[in-house]
Amino acid sequence: MKLKTGLIIGLLVLVALAGSSIYVLSNQHSIGITITTNGTDVSIAKSSWFNVPESMIGEMKVKALADVQDADSNVGSIKADMQNIASKYNYTVQVKISSQFGEDQLPLIATVKGTSMVPTLTDGQEIVVLKTADFKVGDIVVAHHPDYNLIVKRVGEINGSQVYLKSDNQAIEVIQNQVSYVNGMKQIVTIQKTPLNTWLPKSNVIGVVKEY
Repeated sequence: MKLKTGLIIGLLVLVALAGSSIYVLSNQHSIGITITTNGTDVSIAKSSWFNVPESMIGEMKVKALADVQDADSNVGSIKADMQNIASKYNYTVQVKISSQFGEDQLPLIATVKGTSMVPTLTDGQEIVVLKTADFKVGDIVVAHHPDYNLIVKRVGEINGSQVYLKSDNQAIEVIQNQVSYVNGMKQIVTIQKTPLNTWLPKSNVIGVVKEY
């Protein structure tokens, strides 16, 4: 009886060990990675008991940096890119993104061009944007504009799916005076540049300026 019991216990132990081996083997190509970024630099930390191809991590780092610096990227697209790279190496990855704003919060570094946000922001000033669709009246945001690409403005009003963006600098800039003659009489036409205040779809807003 004792021998039979011992055999049963031995078999159960073997089954357990076999199950553990199968589990370990099936999961050695499944790893977790954490992408840490401040919007300028990127580092990748991996969590795995097994050796992971350094070429895969290197490729992920290059792509992650390009994604972070892309105004149109988001947390979901970066995670998808990391998974696509891992799949080429027969791996699966669980991705976390960490930044100065928290987990899965994506920063973007941008440079102000022009004087439309003077005195708050000046031409050539570097700003740090948190990519988010959560903004309110009074926030300074970066948004896509159909004619001027990326613009930085203050939220003046939100109406349904539209947002009104306005310049802090409301001064009218005189570009030039044009002289013309009509019926022999001299006329001076002043060309002025007014601040860009515009309605845009809320979906055009990339994020909120957090550091400047």
